[in-house]
Amino acid sequence: MAKVLIAYMSKTGTTEEMAQYVAEGVRIAGHEPELRKISSIKDEKELAGYGAYIFGCPTHYLDMPQSFEPFLEMARKADLKGRIGGAFSPRAHPASGGGGAAERVFERMERGFEMKMTSLGPFDVEADKIGQTELMRACQEYGKAIGKML
Repeated sequence: MAKVLIAYMSKTGTTEEMAQYVAEGVRIAGHEPELRKISSIKDEKELAGYGAYIFGCPTHYLDMPQSFEPFLEMARKADLKGRIGGAFSPRAHPASGGGGAAERVFERMERGFEMKMTSLGPFDVEADKIGQTELMRACQEYGKAIGKML
């Protein structure tokens, strides 16, 4: 059983809800998820020792919030090269379609940190447009897929 860090930022509660569902998927896959708000992580040493990393944040003007950048810089310093990863984000409306925060975070993890990212790609969903059950299942599937990579 490996430990999986699910680090997230949530402004309205949607990203936090998604993080909890992703954690359930990791648990179903037989691993131990640890949910942490990025504000509770003080330095890169706190990012050590996990088998996989899943980062989540809301989409803000087609990108990740600027306040998520310091966390990503901290993660870069943690040397996550070769570690398993994934990224997720809710988006508010179709105008933000085709991309969003998950895509930006995923690219940074894959190219910048040289992590082994899930073949599912970034998980970006219009959380307020789909039903609660569908949101829960989609998030759980993402968490299970990353768990199966371990």
